[in-house]
Amino acid sequence: MNTPESPDTGNKKVSVVPPKHKPINQRIEFWLALLVLIVVIGIFQYRNSAVNVGGRGKQQAPVVIAKVSTTDVPLYLNALGSVTPAYSVTVRTQINGQLMRVLFQEGQMVKAGDVLAEIDSRPYEAQLTQYEGQLARDQAQLANARIDLERYAKLWKQDSVSQQTLATQQALVKQLEGTIKVDEGLIQATKINLVYCRITSPIDGRIGLRSVDPGNYVQTSDTNGIAVVNTLNPVTVIFSIAEDSIPEVMEKIRSGETLVVEAYDRQQNKLLATGKLLTIDNQIDSSTGTVRLKAQFDNDKNALFPSQFVNIRLLVKTLRHAIVVPTAAIQNSARGTFAYVLNQDTMTVKSTPVVVGVTADDTTTINSGLSVGQIVITEGTDKLTDGATVTLPGKTQANIPGKPGRKRRSMA
Repeated sequence: MNTPESPDTGNKKVSVVPPKHKPINQRIEFWLALLVLIVVIGIFQYRNSAVNVGGRGKQQAPVVIAKVSTTDVPLYLNALGSVTPAYSVTVRTQINGQLMRVLFQEGQMVKAGDVLAEIDSRPYEAQLTQYEGQLARDQAQLANARIDLERYAKLWKQDSVSQQTLATQQALVKQLEGTIKVDEGLIQATKINLVYCRITSPIDGRIGLRSVDPGNYVQTSDTNGIAVVNTLNPVTVIFSIAEDSIPEVMEKIRSGETLVVEAYDRQQNKLLATGKLLTIDNQIDSSTGTVRLKAQFDNDKNALFPSQFVNIRLLVKTLRHAIVVPTAAIQNSARGTFAYVLNQDTMTVKSTPVVVGVTADDTTTINSGLSVGQIVITEGTDKLTDGATVTLPGKTQANIPGKPGRKRRSMA
């Protein structure tokens, strides 16, 4: 076999060995086999993780359940209201004078007729004495004029005086009688002013902070008055509802039904008082599309305060023996509203389409789709699919509502 030789480089001969190259087909097959192996390993791992996840979902999906039941569901209209006193009076002076004493404690409860303050009465007492003196003087003049009138009447019958003299005396008597009435009126007005020197409460209620201190000169033109008295028992609340709810409320009012009104605090957590609807306004506010209503509360515990904002719930209807479930059991999807119903024998769930009614607090009424006694899922629904197996944390199958427990076999 001849071996190729390198060109002559002198006396030495260098042999050249050609490089060994793998065929191209063998390299392609190697890379294809490696790719197939990677794909197979990936598919195996994916299926293994899917099986593990699916197995955990079926066997370890913790849920909370509730039983479909029937109950009476009250339907309310919610609104924001403001507490207003049944009566609110600004106590003002009805005469001008110096305020001598304030006889009330700010914030105390007062009764109608209680003396709240006193004004200096000395100027009016002096005025009363003056008018009484004028009355006595005018009464004496009237008595003398009447005597002269009798004398002139006798003389006129004897033709001793003229008729004009008699008529003049008659007019004088009438004039003095008018003067007496004026004096009596002045005396009566002064006595009333003396009564006004003692400022009294016109109503029962709680008195507020005083606006003026003793020693100040008060006048009838003062707009702030001395203090404000508000009736707290009972009180009223004014609130508004949408005009679409007016027919339903008016139907109840016309039928003579008493509509119950509940007042809650700002967070709607605490019931402050329960009252009744008094009346509805006679027109709709066109700017808001609402109408005002007034409710009355006994407020025995003084839980409601004037100008306080409260949340109002007006009871307009009660659904009797309605089928209800917790609102958390109702699920929504592109196909509609449904609920997961638990099969107590297999501990699996099934999505059941439902038609819901109204929602009151955390309860929803069911028009169709569920029946009384069925078990629905209320928590853990985000991990469920149709037919999934579930578990009840802390409960056994014997503790499921409506599911009888197993009887233990007796040992012979």
